[in-house]
Amino acid sequence: MTPLDITGIPDKPVSRIAPTPSGYLHVGNAVNFLITWALVRGRGGSLHLRIDDMDGIRFRDDVLGDIFESLEWLGVDWDTGPSGPDEFHTHFSLQKRRDFYRSELDRLSQETGKLFACGCSRSAIKKTAPNGLYPGTCRHGNHALTPYETAMRVQVEAGAVVDVGGHRLNVAETFGDFVLWRKDDQPAYQFASLLEDECGQVNFITRGEDLLPSTAAQLYLADLFDAQGFRRCSFLHHGLILGEGGEKLSKSRGSYALKDMRDSGDTPDRVWKTAARFLGLNPEAVTASRDLIQTA
Repeated sequence: MTPLDITGIPDKPVSRIAPTPSGYLHVGNAVNFLITWALVRGRGGSLHLRIDDMDGIRFRDDVLGDIFESLEWLGVDWDTGPSGPDEFHTHFSLQKRRDFYRSELDRLSQETGKLFACGCSRSAIKKTAPNGLYPGTCRHGNHALTPYETAMRVQVEAGAVVDVGGHRLNVAETFGDFVLWRKDDQPAYQFASLLEDECGQVNFITRGEDLLPSTAAQLYLADLFDAQGFRRCSFLHHGLILGEGGEKLSKSRGSYALKDMRDSGDTPDRVWKTAARFLGLNPEAVTASRDLIQTA
């Protein structure tokens, strides 16, 4: 495991951890949160807990409670955000910001002329484009954005290349014209996440390397949206935490779910040690989350 290059982190990082309440957190999530937390704490920065419940259909109350139990178990604290499920529901659910997201979508549509409504289903797109990339069918269809009938996409120009930490990604070839507003009348993740990071003045984000294309898509959108704060954000993409058979971990029950580790009486020791390796620390010297913190 190659230690991360942390030289580009801001002196006073403002960051967030953003679990989704749709499936139990696993070891990969935990390592990401610990890396973010340790780097922010070591540099005197600020950490926000943002629970991404934009996908209201998949929301689970039991998973929401598990998020807070898991963070306490890991030894991760935060400066702003909900202290527990009740405060989340009362003040911090992103569902309460849906009108804001919609107003920003309308503004972006008017100012850029790059957004268009699309009625294509996933199955129709697959039939036309075996690679799954949207083929631009409705770009000039002049459809209206109608709940449960159309989604809103952003037009991505051919050859649009975005540099993310030395990785040059062609957004047109990895995402195509991606969705900003879904057919179920909810904001898409890429759009809502960008808005939240911009509003929160986030200047440092840690992600798995599998999310490099997502970062590129959001930076492409930030250019259109003139989200200057997000465009200046520092990104750190770490390697994936894989299962024993080399499989990618998913938010499911099993040997890698934090809930099952807790229920079996396990400690966070192996999670702390994995985070230590990414941070270039001696894992055997790490016996608590605080041991991951190093001053810049």
